[in-house]
Amino acid sequence: MTEKELMLQVKQWVLDAGEYVKVELAKGFQVQEKSGRSDLVTNVDKATEKLLVTKIRQHYPDDQIIGEEGLGDQVTDLSGRVWVIDPIDGTMNFVKQGENFCIMIGIFQDGQPILGFIYDVMANRFIYGGASVGVFCNTTKLSPVADQSLEEGILATNGFMFSHNVHGTQKIGLDALAVRILGCAGLDFMNVILGKQCAYISNLAPWDYAAGMALAEPLGLICSNLTDETYNLLGGRSYFVVATKTAYDDIKRRVF
Repeated sequence: MTEKELMLQVKQWVLDAGEYVKVELAKGFQVQEKSGRSDLVTNVDKATEKLLVTKIRQHYPDDQIIGEEGLGDQVTDLSGRVWVIDPIDGTMNFVKQGENFCIMIGIFQDGQPILGFIYDVMANRFIYGGASVGVFCNTTKLSPVADQSLEEGILATNGFMFSHNVHGTQKIGLDALAVRILGCAGLDFMNVILGKQCAYISNLAPWDYAAGMALAEPLGLICSNLTDETYNLLGGRSYFVVATKTAYDDIKRRVF
């Protein structure tokens, strides 16, 4: 199977998962706390991950899966093909707003991103693709993102990092044209990819950035740990940035 064929297959899986999520959102759902009252999971998160994991296992039984809700594998080696799933990114928004959440899948080959999928379910906006096949928003192929400086653009971040000035995030934000806090990593990646924001800084787990990396880098954006030039899919959370080239340089000069 070519990467284009794989892209189209997974795109349909994600669309189908989105239809399931819409139905369950309308029916009602159960909510549990994970690490605290602002860290939520629902039965829809778990069921959506199960749907996607089942599809992958049926079609690609030799592939490995990293899933936020723990239905994948205990991955210790990135050789071969690895799928990274966030079934509902922005669960708090899902619970309290009924929108501003997304489904995300990143696919890596021997540790390198090859395909990404970010689906804004309620807005019906879908960014998908990768370096070898191009990156698309719905049916439109995207061009490289125009460069912006930090001072010219909008910075997205999270409330904790901004209010506690983690690694200088508050100063970085105040030097930007404006700051936005959305509460959904996938949608913030989407906004940077679409040129609506110059950068996004947050404390992210691998499933929060895997899909976005596969989509952002082919369009000339930079993705990395905020304090060095690496990322670790097998690690925990890290302070992560996606930005235009100039905004990235501006941010790195201000990090402490």
